[in-house]
Amino acid sequence: MESSKEITAGSELKPPITSVGVIGWMRENLFNTPLNSLLTIFILFCLYAIVPPLVKWAFFNADWTSSGQVCKESTGACWSVVTNNFRFILFGFYPYDEQWRPTVSIVIFILLVIFSHNRRFWNKNLIYVWVGGVVVMGVFMRGGLFGLSVVESTKWSGIILTLMLSLFGLTAAYPLGVLLALGRKSSLPAIKTLSIVYIELIRGVPLISLLFMSSVMFPLFLPEGITIDKILRAQVAIIMFTAAYIAEVVRGGLQAIPSGQYEAAEALGLDYSQKMRLIILPQALKVVIPPTVSILISAFKDTSLVIIIGLFDLMKTTQVTLSNPEWSGFSTEAYIFIALLYFGGCFAMSNFSRSLEDDLKT
Repeated sequence: MESSKEITAGSELKPPITSVGVIGWMRENLFNTPLNSLLTIFILFCLYAIVPPLVKWAFFNADWTSSGQVCKESTGACWSVVTNNFRFILFGFYPYDEQWRPTVSIVIFILLVIFSHNRRFWNKNLIYVWVGGVVVMGVFMRGGLFGLSVVESTKWSGIILTLMLSLFGLTAAYPLGVLLALGRKSSLPAIKTLSIVYIELIRGVPLISLLFMSSVMFPLFLPEGITIDKILRAQVAIIMFTAAYIAEVVRGGLQAIPSGQYEAAEALGLDYSQKMRLIILPQALKVVIPPTVSILISAFKDTSLVIIIGLFDLMKTTQVTLSNPEWSGFSTEAYIFIALLYFGGCFAMSNFSRSLEDDLKT
């Protein structure tokens, strides 16, 4: 009798099979209420209606190496528009036989990013590494040294132009934005006024306006016979635009620091530069990592706007490819490929920001 009671008690304590494992998780999270059950069924129906045809179009019925004429008779995706024009989409009008040089530059850039991802290397030597890497990239791209032929910047196009505008734009805009934020909170009226005017003026106009001014209006004010590279003018416009937004984000971080931190720094006898560099800015910049990265991601995507001033970035080379009658009508496949490249860059920045927040979490 006692053993039978123990068995009965044990069976009563044991949870039913429908409350544990996958079935239990589904009952608790997907079918716990009538409304959630209906939403789950609706979503599953949508996935069933969308995913199988999409996979069939993108992979099973897709053409990967055919000509444009063959693709037009296919019922699947025409990835041939990418594979057959891969080098032009990525490198544009850079000399065909010299396209190994931008490839090497891209590899150097990726290695620099990977190297910088490790916080153990965050010291003064990291600056020298980046300066050296950028110089080597410039030598490969421009040429004129070590037997490399000269390639004018007007032929720099495709992904290398996008990366260059992003790299120098984000690198230069961040410290400029910090300085503008400090200037806006300065006790000196002249510096504070200039910072406010700059930030509000730049934030009050779209990036397209700045690009047009740098490309069309600015050359009109230069003395006759003096010209400035078009890429450099676009680069400056991107830096000015991004810095104004970063300044406001950093200013918000400075305001979030308790006044006691300022008073403690002054009590230690620190001057203004020491107070900001050692006490205030490290805390403020840590607080504003998420919104700062959002601005940098937006700036990375906004580099595609240089297409309106005739620069052949990644988007422009793709449009030129699609203007070929053989590949007209396959813009979906081409833009999906471009979107994946942009997504890779944005995801890398987002992932780095999350790891940085975890490392700096106290």
